[in-house]
Amino acid sequence: MSRFTLDGQAVQIATGGQSFDRSLPTLVLIHGAGMDHTVWVNQARALAHRGRGVLAIDLPGHAGSAGPALGTIEAMAGWVWRLLDSLGVERAALAGHSMGSLVALEAGALGGDRTRGLALLGTVPRMAVHPAMLESAEAGDHRVIDMMVGWSFGRQSLLGAVGTPGSHLPGGAERLLERGPRQVIGSDLAACAAYEGALAAAARIACPARVILGAEDKMTPAAKAAPLASAIAGCRTLILPGAGHMMMLESPAPVTAALMEIA
Repeated sequence: MSRFTLDGQAVQIATGGQSFDRSLPTLVLIHGAGMDHTVWVNQARALAHRGRGVLAIDLPGHAGSAGPALGTIEAMAGWVWRLLDSLGVERAALAGHSMGSLVALEAGALGGDRTRGLALLGTVPRMAVHPAMLESAEAGDHRVIDMMVGWSFGRQSLLGAVGTPGSHLPGGAERLLERGPRQVIGSDLAACAAYEGALAAAARIACPARVILGAEDKMTPAAKAAPLASAIAGCRTLILPGAGHMMMLESPAPVTAALMEIA
């Protein structure tokens, strides 16, 4: 774990257990709404031990990074490059999950030739948010967390059938979402709902790209991601059987392998 300062505020970044070395190929991992770097725990360590400079970030207002949370996808994308500038990183691959996929996409387009590769996990071109989720988040109600967790996992994960004995992925996701302020979840969900630039950004991507989807994803159904993947030249799509929206936790090995391809 490392701590940096940007715009006079603390930024927390996980580096996969290794010291960050800017001379290595850099991969930025961007979390989803209301979450933090810990959703990348499996990929961060694996990639760092495979010769990548890993930066699993906490966006402003999330976990160890000071707030307030940024209110638009465009603002988050700009923040990512300002962070990389402050760290002296010239080029980087970007990977994002859910809200983070929109941030990675917008940042990838913004970076132009500085973007070495792009991976979008649990993504769709228009990330509409159920009105009940927005209302619950704005009211500070726990129901938004219940809905997010209930819709985020495939059937086997919800039943507790995972590869690590004693672990329960939905319970871990619930604890993670409970750690942060409800208003941050609301701000993140509103940013997702308001973002309309995905297809325009996709048309500007000129690096190796992967769209990684869960076959049982209820939040961002795999079928709805096709227009986005088609808009990115040369993009390859990976659909993970049995996985839901939290595919990096449910199917860690194939996700890591796909990230190695763009990192």
